[in-house]
This record gives sequence, structure tokens and C-alpha cells, in this order.
Amino acid sequence: MDKHDTLHTSVDVRDFINAAPVSRFQILISTMCFLIVALDGFDIAIIGFIAPHIRGEWQLSMVSLGPLFSAGLLGLMVGAFCSGPMADRIGRRRVLILSVAWFGAASVGAALAPNVAWLIALRFLTGLGLGGAMPNAITLTSEFSPERRRGTLLTLMFCGFSLGSALGGVVTAYLVAGVGWRGLLAIGGLLPLALVPVLWFTLPESVRFLAIRGGTQAQIAATLRRVAPSHVVTGQTYSAADDRLPSSPVVQLFHRDYRRGTLLLWLAFFMSLLLLYLLINWLPILAERSGLTLKQASMFAGLLQGGGVLGAIVLGVLIDRFHPYKVVAVAYLLGAASLASLALTDSAVWLAAGIFITGFCVSGSQVCANVIASAYYPTSNRATGVAWALGIGRIGAVAGSFGGALLLAAGWSNAGLFTILAIPAMLAALGILLAGTKHRPATQAPDAVSAPSPTALS
Repeated sequence: MDKHDTLHTSVDVRDFINAAPVSRFQILISTMCFLIVALDGFDIAIIGFIAPHIRGEWQLSMVSLGPLFSAGLLGLMVGAFCSGPMADRIGRRRVLILSVAWFGAASVGAALAPNVAWLIALRFLTGLGLGGAMPNAITLTSEFSPERRRGTLLTLMFCGFSLGSALGGVVTAYLVAGVGWRGLLAIGGLLPLALVPVLWFTLPESVRFLAIRGGTQAQIAATLRRVAPSHVVTGQTYSAADDRLPSSPVVQLFHRDYRRGTLLLWLAFFMSLLLLYLLINWLPILAERSGLTLKQASMFAGLLQGGGVLGAIVLGVLIDRFHPYKVVAVAYLLGAASLASLALTDSAVWLAAGIFITGFCVSGSQVCANVIASAYYPTSNRATGVAWALGIGRIGAVAGSFGGALLLAAGWSNAGLFTILAIPAMLAALGILLAGTKHRPATQAPDAVSAPSPTALS
């Protein structure tokens, strides 16, 4: 091609990223998002670890702790629902950095709370930022990842959440005696605030967002030059094939081309997070009822999280190689089978193995469901699609937390509980599998892990 022809060449930014090797710049973006979700996980988990110390200092009843936990979950829900449409209008970068600064500042404020009412209010405000950070970290990482490696890069990035959650327990064990619960909340706020200037200078805006929202060619070319300098040619123009639909990002979720898939993804997210949060909150009690010591019972939460991390990595590689919807649906079904099998024996060894397998299949599948959601929607409402799916999932998380209490109060045996818990996993598998059969019109340009056409995966 001569220079004159080059001047008239237009390149789709998605094709540009897909054609280039994974660069240090893309790894840097994934690393920054890894740190964000790690701090997100730390701040979400820390309240559970410090709750006994808060209760002791203020002489609170167990009932009084309920609103403290619920406030954070409510904030996560509202933050997710609000941040997605905002990011689809003003940019992923701005909303992501604002969310990190917001939950950092709110966590520092919570450390100064004079009473439980103020602490509840500030935990709600913290949740708003936390709810906005995660979906936008997923979206930004997705839009800078080549389709052939998206599953691997996103699942590795999302492992930061599990790491941050686990670190909450370790940090509490070693530091709470010295700095108190207020000091731990302050740490959970100061770390993200310290990260904000780093994010400001390292994170770019999504080139796909710029291409559909009026970004200049110079801006897009400058960012793509950091991805693959040798692929940027003077005079080329850049565009995005998945043009903006003529409606708001939220309304687009219910566009005729996405409505069915949106509802099916919501079903999967709701059921998946209902199951996971029920297990996270009540698994130690279930294990203790099986005859284990309190220390042994507490370790089962670690088995669930550890299985989830390994499952996310393995399944992330598999969805890059095979049909992603089928891989995730099969994993959910294996998780359901694992849970049902726990009703057949009281063996501590099998209970440990079954919980690990459940974490591998269900928690790992939930991470991959985030990958699927991030690729299911067009650029114009991708952040909204991911954020609202997570918001619906948070409703499931609340339902799971309260549902476990109701089932235990009703006198359900462990065998009965494990049997009934297989149902949400099966429904999550059904939602993902049916979402994968949705046919897109030829005018759309879905990503590699979006809903396949009847003949092949796009």
C-alpha cells in the first residue's frame, strides 16, 4: 500500500487491538485494575473481620451489626447501578478513578465515626465507590484486551479481589491489636487514596469509548501507539464498528437485540452470587454442625476462596479456547453436583474436597460470567451492562445472606441445605447457556465471547 492509499485507510480499534501482541502497556492497565479490585476486596471484607472489635468497643448487640453489614451491600448495589450509565456517558477512566477516590475517602471517614449510626452511613458511602470501581475495572481491562486473551487477562485481573479479601483477614490478625479497628479502616482508605495519582497518570481512556463518543483521532492514535507503536500509521483514521444505539445505556439493555440475553445474564448473576454469599456467610456454621472444631470450620471459607481463585484462572484459559458459554454452564453444573454430593456423607475430608470443588466451579464461573457480560454488550453500554448485572447479583447476595439465616432458623439439616443449594447453581448454568444461544443481527459486531451466531462463535 502506498502513502496515498494509507491516508484513506480506516481501522477498527477492536481489530487493531486484536491484531497486536499483548504489550507492556496492556499489562500495566491490567495490573492497575488488579490493584483496584484488590483494594475493593479488602474494603468489602474488612468490615466482617473488625465487626467483633466494633461490637466490643460500643457494646452492640448482634442484631445491631446487621445494618452495618447491609449498608455496605446496599451501597455496592446503588453504586453499581449508577456508575455504569455514568461511565458510558463520560468515560470509564473518569468514573473508575472517581470511584477509587470516593471509597478511599469514605473509608477514612468511617475510621473517624463517633457512633454506630455514622459508621453505618459511611459504610453505605464506601459501598457506593466500591460498587462503581469493580464493573469499570472489568470494562476497561476488557476493552484493552485482545479477544484471544481476554478471558485469561480478565480472570487474572479479577483474582485481585480474592487476594484483597484474604489480606483483610491477615492484616486484621496482625495489626488490630496495635492500631484498632479504626486504624484498619483508615488503612483501607489511605491505600486507595495513594493509588489515585498513580491511576491518573497511568490509566488511559478506552479507545473504543473515544471512537464512539467523539474522541479526537489524535487521542485515539496516541493511546494505540502505546499499545503497538509499529502498527500505528500516519494518516490512518480509527473507528468502532459497534456504533452507539439511539437510546440511553440503560434502555439499550432492553433493546430487542439484547433484552433476552440481559434477563438471562441477570438470572445467572443473581443465582450465582446468592449461592456464593450464602456459603461465605454460613459455611463455618455448617461445618461446625458437621462436628468440626471452630478453627477447622473457619478454614472452610479459605477453601472456598482458594478453589475460586484456581477455578477463575483455569476457566479463564478455557473460555479463550472453547465456547465460553458452554464452559461456564458446565462448570456451574459440576458445582451443583458437588454441592448435592455433600448431602450424602458426613466425612470431613469429602466436605473439604466438595467445598473446594464448589469454589472452583461456582466462584470461578462467576468471574468468567463477568468476562462474558463485558463482551456481550456493544461499547456504548458495556459499562452499564456489566454494572447492572453485578447490581442484580448484589441483590442475590443479600437474599443469600438472609436466606441462610432463615433456612437455619427453620431447622434445615446440612444434608437438606446442601441439596437445595444445588438449585441456584443449576439455574445459573441455565441462564448462561440460554444467553449463549442468542442470535445477533449481522449489523452488530459482537466480541469473541459474546453470544454466538447459529453457525459459529464470533
